[in-house]
Amino acid sequence: MLWLTWRQFRVQAVIAATAVAVVAIGLLATGFGVRSRFKAAGLPGCQVHHDCQHVASLYVTALRESQPYTLFFNSGVLFLHAVPALIGLFWAAPLIAREFETGTFRLAWNQSVSRSRWIATKLGFIALVAMATAGLLSLLITWWASPIDKALALAGQTAPIGEYTMDPLIFGARGIAPIGYAALAVALGVTFGVLIRRTLPAMGLTLASFVAVQVIWANWIRQHLISPKVASWKISPVNLNAFMISGPARKVTVIGAWRPPGGWVLSNQTVTPAGHVFTGPATSACLSGSQNVCDAWLASKHLHQLVTFQPASRFWTLQWLETGIFLLAAVALTIFCAQRIRRRRLT
Repeated sequence: MLWLTWRQFRVQAVIAATAVAVVAIGLLATGFGVRSRFKAAGLPGCQVHHDCQHVASLYVTALRESQPYTLFFNSGVLFLHAVPALIGLFWAAPLIAREFETGTFRLAWNQSVSRSRWIATKLGFIALVAMATAGLLSLLITWWASPIDKALALAGQTAPIGEYTMDPLIFGARGIAPIGYAALAVALGVTFGVLIRRTLPAMGLTLASFVAVQVIWANWIRQHLISPKVASWKISPVNLNAFMISGPARKVTVIGAWRPPGGWVLSNQTVTPAGHVFTGPATSACLSGSQNVCDAWLASKHLHQLVTFQPASRFWTLQWLETGIFLLAAVALTIFCAQRIRRRRLT
């Protein structure tokens, strides 16, 4: 049974291996350059000279401005996000749907091999290959970006905003989370194949549902897996990130400069001592260009920056929680499909 599964699956496996090899070569080729520049910048010994923040910030900025490094990293992240969707689309959705569509399920399920063993071998083989592919790509991207992660940690508050691990897009391409995504994509593809029994509709629904799950999860669910932290900082004219006046009502938008190092900011508000979001209106001194008077007016409001965030220290906790949830969902869908197949009549 395993040999037959490999014979049916080998074309897809070769295509996947080729694509992974191309991405891996690009990441390895540029990854050594990232490490070389990390050493050349003097970051390994920066603590001796007490200039880690400045040196690390310059290093990250220089890498971001280097087109080849940025291109390879962003391409790798996007490719890893696409891999589970492609696996569910082209590997999993046709797995059962094609058997129903062509009628070969009558022959396949009327042999000495039981239906349970048939589905376990086919689905298990594809799921393991899918999870291994996603895990390998995630490992390569994590290895590639590890010097940048170290530099961002050293830079702290002076780090330029960019590719930090808690960013929703980056988070899904690092650690073990892609393994859970791949497992869920396979389970979704097989489930739609079992329910719809038509290849093209099953492929379309697999892609749409997986993309919907990824978008909804990353933007509205992940942030609530653990209760976020809240930090409050006093606003003053010297720690502002933005001060804007708009409209005839002289509405004021004040944005504080503090951000959690490497953390995922969920909300950033400037509030009054009463806890209300501050919107002005602006004093005439701010409109007339009198900076000192405007600064004094702003200081008199006793404003605070209220930041809700998930700290960088929770990266692995969130990774394990998310992966576990996706794996449990995949197992539940697999059990559902197995029961449907066992009860399916051959007529």
